[in-house]
Amino acid sequence: MIHKLHYISTEKKDKNHLVHIQEACESGCRWIQLRAKDISTEDYITLAKKAKVITDLHNAILLINDRPDVAKAVNADGVHVGKEDISPAEAREILGEGKIVGGTANTIEDIQRLYDYGVDYIGLGPFRFTQTKKKLSPILGLEGYQSLLDQCKERGIDTPIIAIGGIEVTDVESILKTGVHGIAVSGVIANAINPAGVVTVLKDILNRTTSPVL
Repeated sequence: MIHKLHYISTEKKDKNHLVHIQEACESGCRWIQLRAKDISTEDYITLAKKAKVITDLHNAILLINDRPDVAKAVNADGVHVGKEDISPAEAREILGEGKIVGGTANTIEDIQRLYDYGVDYIGLGPFRFTQTKKKLSPILGLEGYQSLLDQCKERGIDTPIIAIGGIEVTDVESILKTGVHGIAVSGVIANAINPAGVVTVLKDILNRTTSPVL
């Protein structure tokens, strides 16, 4: 089952990926994506192994961004591939059956391609400008999401779609009304004074607006 609340790790001067992942898990997040950029394969594997210790302790799912080889090396639950990364088909071949493969989309063509590949979920965005991603695709906003979700319905595309990109707590209810399955966030939790409080609010909105979230 694809969770409705995804946390994507980030790194800041005072907190590294592992500290943020620990806080997110302790706050109640059960779907974690480790996204480390500009890092060697060896260091990525070392980091991913430590992240998996944390997620295992909290019965959380761990996905690795971009790198199915790293995901396989640490026996992560799956991988998320970007538009310019390895294809979902290649990622699944490396990981094998039984692992989660997600992909990034910005247009209906992206969504259709990922659907045809048979991905488990689609990260659609960005909702608005975000500093956590260097190469940002065109901003979608609510109108963009509604248009794309309507087109998905017309095409019979039923892959769970996760909204991503600069999402704040006050945006969630409106975004969910477009028909997306859930949301992926980073800064709204990582920058929070009270991460657990933010996660509680997000889960409450998700549970009220959709079926119960894990």
